[in-house]
Formats: sequence, C-alpha cells, structure tokens
Amino acid sequence: MAVDIHKLEPTKKELLKFIHFPIDVIYKGNQYYVPDLANDMLTTFLPEENPAYEFCESAFFMAYRDGKPVGRIAGIINKLVNERTGKAEGRFGFVDFIDDEEVVDALYGAVVDWAKGKGMTQLTGPLGFTDMDPEGCLIEGFDQLSTQATIYNYPYYQKHFERLGFVKDADWVEFKIDVPKEIPEKMLKIGNIVQHRFGLHLVEKTSLKEVVGKYGESIFSLINEAYDSLFGYSPLSEKQMQHYIKEYLPFLPLDHISLVADANDQLVGVGVSVPSLSKALIKSRGRMLPFGWYHLLKGIKKEKDIVDLLLIAVKPEYQSKGVNSLFFIDLIPAFNKRGYKWAETNVELETNENVQKQWQYFNYVQHKRRRAFTKSI
Repeated sequence: MAVDIHKLEPTKKELLKFIHFPIDVIYKGNQYYVPDLANDMLTTFLPEENPAYEFCESAFFMAYRDGKPVGRIAGIINKLVNERTGKAEGRFGFVDFIDDEEVVDALYGAVVDWAKGKGMTQLTGPLGFTDMDPEGCLIEGFDQLSTQATIYNYPYYQKHFERLGFVKDADWVEFKIDVPKEIPEKMLKIGNIVQHRFGLHLVEKTSLKEVVGKYGESIFSLINEAYDSLFGYSPLSEKQMQHYIKEYLPFLPLDHISLVADANDQLVGVGVSVPSLSKALIKSRGRMLPFGWYHLLKGIKKEKDIVDLLLIAVKPEYQSKGVNSLFFIDLIPAFNKRGYKWAETNVELETNENVQKQWQYFNYVQHKRRRAFTKSI
C-alpha cells in the first residue's frame, strides 16, 4: 500500500496522535524506551504554550499506510540559531518510524519540501526547538535504560539516515557512574583549594521557594553563559527563563540542587539532578490518566538506585578551575542518604573534555552515544 503523509494541525487533538504514536506503536513493550509525559509534550508543541515559538516555527507530519500510523517527524526552524551561525538550516526532530524505506523516504521528503519552501538549504537532526529538548539519534547503547531527558531509538534509524545521505555533524556521549560511599579524597582537596583561591562557597539552601526567588533567573542566565559556545545552542529568552522557573524549578528536590557563589553571593555554578523517573514513566506509558499518576507516584517512591544528572553549568571564567568538585562535595552525601547506587549523566559533546575530566575521580563507563546528522537540501 502507498504511504500517505498528513500534515497535522497544531491542535491538542492532532498533536496527541503524534505524541502517542511511538508509545503505542513503535516502542510498545520495549524495556529501554522511556516515554515522555503527554502533557509535557503538548506544552512543547503548542505555539501558545512554548515560548520558543517567539523565534521558531514548526510543522508536524505523520505517515499512514492502509489507514494505520507508521511514522512521524517534525520540521523546525530556529531563527535565532540561524542568525547566530549564518546558516539557512532546518531541523528535523521527534522522529520515529517503522523499518521501511518507503515510509522513511516519504517522511523526509515532506520535511525537506517544507524546509526548502522556507528558504532552508541544510537539514540537521534529530534536534528539538532548543537545547532544552532531547537531541541526537542513539547509535550506541540500545540495551541501556533511557532517561526522561534523552531519545531512545532502534539501530535501524542510523541506517536510514545514512542511506538518505546524512552525515555526522556532532556526537554526544553519556556515562554511568557509581555513587561512591565517600567523597573522593582528591576531589575534597581540589574543592578546598578552589574555595580559598577564588573566594567561592556552596550556597546553603533552606527551601525551594528561596532558591526560586533568589536564584531562579541567575540559574538560567548562567546556563546561557556556560553553554553559549556549544553545538547549535539556542540562548534562552527572558520568556523562556520565566517559563522554566515556573514550570520546573519548584518541583526539583532541594537536596538535588547545588549552587556555587562568589564572595558577593553572585552565582558562578549550578548542578541539578533528579531521581530517575524512567521506570515509572515506562509503567505510566506517558499518561497521567486513568492510572498513570499511580505508577508515577509509586515509581518515584520506589526508585532507590538511579539518579539523573540533568545539568552542570559554570561561568566561562571559572571553567577548568575545579569548580565542578564543589557540586559533588555537596551532592554525594545527599545521594548516599537517598541510597542511590549509580548516576546517569546527561548528554555531553564528545569534544567537551572539560566536562568529561570530572568523571576521572569515579568508577564510570561510557555506555551511550548519540549523533546529530546533517545534509544539504
């Protein structure tokens, strides 16, 4: 049967089809795939909800064969990144499909036509609207549990991207790290030196309300500074910052946030982690109703082994000076109190040696790799 491509209207009803497709079709029963919460994805996709639409535009496509869904893909243009890089680059993302050349060709044909119609000459992905969205096609680590902040896909995805003429643009790596029972001695020494040499200190936190009110804007301004030179970075706008401050910061565990400040109490570094929700999300299948909430709450209480390291950001002038040691001096006791056995890092560019050097003090393994592909169109 021929493949039919439908361009979706940006409505909740239409976008829920897009969101549920990988959960209900592609990865149904897969023990490593972690679904997104449907409500979170609606916030990402709906123009009236996502502040990134101030400088982005998008189109959503689904492929059908004999009336049944067989693939999905989003086309995105981030005008802010294009202005910064001087490129006319479209992005593809949120892509899933069955292992079928006809389906894949039809999906990519739709995105290419859309991007070229907008004047784009390059197509790169998988990428989201901004770096706050999952990015990169998994190319190593298919037998590893995914996280709520990353993409899972089957090995055949890479085969199809390369068949279509896409080539490597950037790679990210991820690590699994044992949580030590004690803070590594060398890390303690480095932390003491850093504090005295640069007049830095760990911020004492009494409540999330205090952290949000006093440091919320500083945290996201710091992320903008620290990540500015990274691959494809899209600086957060004021509206985006306020969105993340409101939607995410108040729900983080206080003992999973580490803040480093200078003598004037100005923020110079932030580390954020969360208890792993992967197993709970798998059981909920990305839905809060009718019983997804039960699986999430039960999973949060039951998960004792894994903590996800969401992000570490340090002001550029303090990078490579040992500031990262202070985060772990702060967090390792909290992790042990919670009973975590290991930590999952978020994605790190394979060229980001400064970030990867911090793992030398731990027992670790690089267990996943993912890739952004690109081609001229």
